[in-house]
Amino acid sequence: MDKPKMSGSAIFMYTVILLCILSAAVCFILYYADVFPHGAVLWTGVTTFTILYHFWGRILLGKLTAHFPIHYRHWWFKERFFEKRLYKLLRVRKWKEKVLTFDPAAFDVTAHTYEELANTMSKAETDHWINEALSLTTLLFPLLWGEFWIFFGTAIVAMLFDAQFIVVQRYNRPHVLRAIKHKKERDARVSSAGD
Repeated sequence: MDKPKMSGSAIFMYTVILLCILSAAVCFILYYADVFPHGAVLWTGVTTFTILYHFWGRILLGKLTAHFPIHYRHWWFKERFFEKRLYKLLRVRKWKEKVLTFDPAAFDVTAHTYEELANTMSKAETDHWINEALSLTTLLFPLLWGEFWIFFGTAIVAMLFDAQFIVVQRYNRPHVLRAIKHKKERDARVSSAGD
């Protein structure tokens, strides 16, 4: 069986991770070994380490939650009364197709049932909610390096980045749930007609 091809988003993330590992390691060695103890070297290392932390943490947590029993029927994933109005205000319909997808094959409507898609969407949403919490953990980094406002800014940017994925999953899932309902109704009519 052929190994699934990595998406452009996955290749980008792994490339950024590799570059950040190299950059952070070189900068920290140069700075902390007193080879080149310049503030710019330290902050280049801190910045690339923080990017690495965000990207690598998201990948690891995504692999971890693959083992969780996440189901679209859980109350957390139910549509809230204000969501339709909010998504209309945010014009989600216009930009949702442009959002990056780490594993497009997981959302392929020709390869999965609607129930599988709804569960995948719920898993993706869960991942991004966990990522929101992960973003806040960078507020501990000033204990090592100071400069609270820099880490506060990166945490906010990371949280906004993940918020777009949560919005897209919550926007799309009700459409899939309607398709599940219609399929069940159609199957019930076919079954009763065959009796």
